[in-house]
Amino acid sequence: MRINITICLLFVLTLVGSCATSVPKEALALRPEALELRQLQTRVFETTEEERLLTAGLGVLQDLGFNIDESESKLGVIVGSKQRSARDAGEIAGKVVLGALLGANVPWDNQQIIRVALVTRPHPESRTSVRVTFQRRIWNSNGQLSKIESIEDPEIYQEFFTRLSKGVFLEAHEV
Repeated sequence: MRINITICLLFVLTLVGSCATSVPKEALALRPEALELRQLQTRVFETTEEERLLTAGLGVLQDLGFNIDESESKLGVIVGSKQRSARDAGEIAGKVVLGALLGANVPWDNQQIIRVALVTRPHPESRTSVRVTFQRRIWNSNGQLSKIESIEDPEIYQEFFTRLSKGVFLEAHEV
């Protein structure tokens, strides 16, 4: 009886051990442009007042039409989202023509949710860094999630940080 239990236990352990897989090295490797993207998404402000930066950032995000989903000032985090149309007349026309040629339903981008995360953290020498990231999730005309992508357009980040700088200035001068 004891031998049967031992054999069963060894069999189960062997089976479980053979199911374990290792993470491929490339899955944890940074893309070559990751540093450039992080620099695009981050600015350092000459202040230690994270609360003031968060308040200004909150105002900028709301001005840009984002609803605030989560906010934790003690951790320096704000997460927001907004829903927008993802329709593009050219894409729709092309997909309709392709669908007609193939005799099949070819879905097109329909709706998107744009998410933003703003994170502050203390930086050496009495400064604070602010990092903001934008992402979009796109659903097609069949209601299926078709894309999740990071938004990497430098103009979007430049506009955000320009507005944030103005907001920080206004906060500091209580305007």
